[in-house]
Amino acid sequence: MAAVVALVAATDLFLVTRPETPPALTTRDVQALTAKQLDERATADAARPSDATVAYQAIQPSLVLITTQQPADSAAGRGAGQGTGAGVIVNADGTVLTALHVVEGATTIKVTYADGTSSDATVAKAQPESDIATLAPADLPETVVPAVLGGGVVVGAPVFAVGHPLGLTDSLSAGVVSALGRSVRVEGGRTLKDLIQVDTAVNPGNSGGPLLNRAGQVVGIVTGLANPSDESSFIGIGFAVPIATAGGAAGGPPQ
Repeated sequence: MAAVVALVAATDLFLVTRPETPPALTTRDVQALTAKQLDERATADAARPSDATVAYQAIQPSLVLITTQQPADSAAGRGAGQGTGAGVIVNADGTVLTALHVVEGATTIKVTYADGTSSDATVAKAQPESDIATLAPADLPETVVPAVLGGGVVVGAPVFAVGHPLGLTDSLSAGVVSALGRSVRVEGGRTLKDLIQVDTAVNPGNSGGPLLNRAGQVVGIVTGLANPSDESSFIGIGFAVPIATAGGAAGGPPQ
């Protein structure tokens, strides 16, 4: 009898101390929880930098502005003037990689670094068949930050061009790789081969600047744009020399 009483007492104690069963979730509760999670995710996504921001921040310390003095060309009916382009530091010794047509024939070349300092420069190496040149600056900035070189790209991959289009310094434009292996005939009767075609906006002043992947690695050097109407403004098709080709012209910096 005592055992029965003890069992009953224990059962009563359990019933008294047992936690209450939580109320069942209603449809409204589920909707509120889902909305909260979506809001938290949206807030986190908004705080995360975009691919374009990451790419720009990675390349900005390595980007240079190139200005040149061009002699008069009576045969072409062109007077003396100033040219503008872009370039990117690719080695710890300050070597600048750019497009050859930016500096070809220039009487003077000046590079301006991200910190605002500038230096005269000379063409160290030219590779006309790929429109690539390297420059050797006379003076370096206090801190030299070489760009990180990337590998190949695939059609559809997001890419970013950074340069100084129409004199608007340090500008970034975004797009995708439209095609690979393109050949384009350029001024002087040369044909550039195996180019990357992009729909990223490029204009005069972008030439010689880096084409970047989403990590900010240099995957190409901008060489020009399609201009079937003989206009120099962008119409939706730009071209870049793959970094495997351009890097070779620069002495094969590590990729």
